[in-house]
Parts: sequence; structure tokens; C-alpha cells
Amino acid sequence: MIPPASSSRAGRRRCNPLSYDYVLVCKNVEDEGNKTQKKQTAFIDALKSKDFKVMKIVDESKVFYGIRAPKEIFEKYRYLLKVSDACNWSCEQQGEVVLSTRIRIVHFILDHTYIKNLDDLMNKNVFETKFCLHEKKQQKELRKSWARWSACFQGQPINEVRSYFGEKIALYYLWLGWYTFLLIPAAILGIIVFLYGLAFINTSPLTMEVCTADTIMCPLCDGKCRVWNLSDTCAYAKVNILFDNEGTVAFAMFMAVWATVFLEFWKRCRAKYVCQWKVYDWSEDEEELILEIVNDPDCKPKKYSHSYLKSTLVLILVTLMLVLIIGLTHALVVFRVVATFLLSGSKWSLLNENASLVAVMLGAVVHYFTLNIMTRVNRKVALKLCEIEETRSFAATERSFTVKMFTFQFFTLFSSLIYVAFFLGRINGRPGDYVRIAGKWRLEECHPSGCLTDLFIQMSIIMVLKQTLNNIFEFTGPWLKRYVKRKTTQKLQRKCGHCYKKECKDTEEGAELCENCKLQNWLRNYHLTDVNAFSLFEEFLEM
Repeated sequence: MIPPASSSRAGRRRCNPLSYDYVLVCKNVEDEGNKTQKKQTAFIDALKSKDFKVMKIVDESKVFYGIRAPKEIFEKYRYLLKVSDACNWSCEQQGEVVLSTRIRIVHFILDHTYIKNLDDLMNKNVFETKFCLHEKKQQKELRKSWARWSACFQGQPINEVRSYFGEKIALYYLWLGWYTFLLIPAAILGIIVFLYGLAFINTSPLTMEVCTADTIMCPLCDGKCRVWNLSDTCAYAKVNILFDNEGTVAFAMFMAVWATVFLEFWKRCRAKYVCQWKVYDWSEDEEELILEIVNDPDCKPKKYSHSYLKSTLVLILVTLMLVLIIGLTHALVVFRVVATFLLSGSKWSLLNENASLVAVMLGAVVHYFTLNIMTRVNRKVALKLCEIEETRSFAATERSFTVKMFTFQFFTLFSSLIYVAFFLGRINGRPGDYVRIAGKWRLEECHPSGCLTDLFIQMSIIMVLKQTLNNIFEFTGPWLKRYVKRKTTQKLQRKCGHCYKKECKDTEEGAELCENCKLQNWLRNYHLTDVNAFSLFEEFLEM
């Protein structure tokens, strides 16, 4: 996937011809014989051979290379778009290539520039990071009108977001806003259903039947578990009625209709903006071919031949991965069974009496950590499978990766929940003939108040942990990275003083800034949060 900062095809603000498109950052290595430094020098020379302008600024520990592409590259890009059958958007555009398009073109060239005699790409441990440059004024406008809590009810400046980030990011935030807006009626109905259950919590026939029953139930485990009265679960039965009552059926029917309505209205909303931005019939595969020619006019067509052997191998590996994920679900079941057995023999009466409930909660916590670990494993496996496939283009690789990753994540997240919802308590046998694991541990049963209580507890714990811990990392992670970046560039910050030059204050289109102003702009963008090929994908995956 293209990083968010470079995923646009259009923008409103033109780039200053004498500014820089990208900045490459690497460690300051004084040893001239260092292999990494040789690669860096070779790569900069390769860019200069393409008539790129390069400016170098050295810090105590960092080296910054400002990169600016020649005008001829963008003229060639415009011409090839004009003669293309699939990418006809640019035919209506006049004047210079816009900022977001420049960023995307330069980003592609940086990622596809090989180092001569070293057979290596720039992004393979040659430079620490790279970032594009944006105007300070545009960043301030977005921070004021969009990236603040007080702007939540003002509507999104989606065209300005598109100008800064590009269409891919703008469409994500457009979808997110539309999704949040349509969740309002669903949330209101959910609250009504909850209040309905709360109103009849003491008068519901189901609750009264459980609370007034004198039925003696079989022990929930072997060994120290005793018989118990059905009325002991009165409190849980009342809690269960809050989210499992007559209104729940109506709510489920409403959500089925809501999902279809949301999807169809989103298609309409998306088509409106896509047509307005003139990217309705845009072909990423065609543009990739154009960028290949722009990067290397002498590039040769790559012959593509489908390999049934590789496709079969990928299918087998995907199946094995799904079997592994389902096997982890079985491992969670065994964990809960063993935990119930061990907790039921505890000396603490609290654990002894609530062994099954505590085991379900521990299983939910283990499931959460399994999710985090398997998300990283699934990504690496999906990328490796895409490498084995050898697809025709990067866009095809992106689509293939998306299908594999979402499939893996679906099984990782929902296998355990599907087991609890549809299999728990239905395959554990009957008194006198219980199903046992390894002939020793009795298979777990549902909570005395019903299987839905187990599902509710597990989903609640996973959702709370995901929301709290993930948000903590999402907020503190960028802050810590920014703090570290500021500490590592202290010398440059001291050098970067406030400029009082008139030509810098009243900069016109095409004017050259002084060294301090360039450095100030570079550091401001360097301190922003890094983006990578998975930034946008991870946001969609989380939602």
C-alpha cells in the first residue's frame, strides 16, 4: 500500500518550485569505508544522475538530504496520463503538477531506484526514514478546523483533508464519518432495548422462574464442586435479561436492515466525492506502468505467466494457516477446561465457587493477547504468501494481501467467539456421560444463567482491553517518538533560529528560502508521526 502522505492523485496547493519534495534521514557515520554509507552515497549519486537536486545538512547524529525532482519528470508523467486510455483524469488539469501528485511520483521513484553495482533498493536499511514536506499554513488550518476535539460536531473539511493527504486517506475519513453518523440511530435503538430490559428486570417471567425455583442442579465440575440451587443464579439471570430480552430480536432485525442501508448509502456518498474529484475510473495498474516509465525510460516490459504450482502452494499454505488459527481456538478451550479444574480445587472459597466464571475471564484475557500476537504473525505470513504468488502489479499484490489478511484476522478474532456462541454447552455430554479431554478433564459448560453470559463476558473483556490499551499506545507512542526525535536533533534546533529576512516573510511562488527557513520546515515535518505502507490498512482493519 502507498503510505498516506503519498497516496494522492490530486491536491489544491501547488508546490513551491524551489522547495524540496522529500527529505531522507540517516545516521551520521564518519567512517568512509562503512558499507551503509557507501550505499547512501551511491543512492544519492543515482538520484543526481536523474537530475534530482540534493541538499545535505549534517547534525551531530543525523544527516538530512533534501530531494527535489526535476520539472521534466512531472511533464512526462502528465503526457503519459494524457495518452493513456485508463487514466484520463489529468487531461482536464492545467498548469503545474499539484503538490500531492509530486509527492506520490517522487515517493515511487525513491522506492524504485536501484543502487548500481550494489543491487539494493533505497528502503532496505540504507536510510532510517523519509518524509515529504508540507506547508506550515496548511497544517495549521487542518489542526484548527479538523484535528481537535472541539471540531467533532462541525463536520469534516474533507476537501482540505484530500488536498493534504490524498484521495485514499480522504475516503477513509469520509467513510469513518459516515459510519459514525449512521451508528447514531442504531445506538439510540440499542439504548431503548437496554432500558426495556431494565424496566422488566424484576417482573420478567424468565427472571422470576429462575429466582423462585427450588431445583437442585448437578455439580459443574468433578471433585470438590457441589450441587447447587438454580435460584443461586438469580443475579446473573437479571443481568442476562438486560441484553437478552424480547427487544433484542427486533434490534437484531433492525441491524440486519441497517447494514444494507449503510452500505448502499455509503456507495452513493462515495460516488459523489469520487466524481467530484474526477477519479471515478482511475486505474492504479495503469498508473503503475506510467510511473515505471517515468522512473526508467529504458525499462523493458515484464513477461507475466500464471503459475498453477505457486497458486496451489499458496492455497495449501493458507489452509494450513487457517488450521493453525482454529487450533489456537482449541487450545483456548483446553486452557479454560484446565483452569476450571485447577481453580475448583483452590483453597480460596471465592475462586472455588466461581471457578467457571474466572476461567472464562482468564480465557478472554489470553484471547486478547493471542489476537495481538497473531495480528503480527498474520501480516508477515500474508506478505510472504504474496511474494510467492508474484502478482502482475503492486495493486494486485495489495488486493491479494488484503484478502489474505482479512481472512486470517476473521478466523483469529471470531473462531473463539463462534465456539462460545454456538458450540459451548451443546457438545459436553450429559450427567453420567460427560465428554472429557484426554479422559481426565470434563469439557466446560455454559454459565448457569446461560451461554450468552459467557459470550457477553468474553466480548466485553476483549473490547475493553482493545479500546483502553490500544488507545494508550496510540496516544503515547507518537508522543514518545516525537520526544525522542526532538532530543536527537537538538543541535539542528539550536541552529534553526527565527528568520527576519523580508524575502522569507513575503515568499512568493518560486522564491528560494534561506537555510534556516528550510531547516525549520524540515524539522517540523520530521517531528510528525511516521507513516508506512500499513498505516491506512491498519485503520481499516481496526474498524
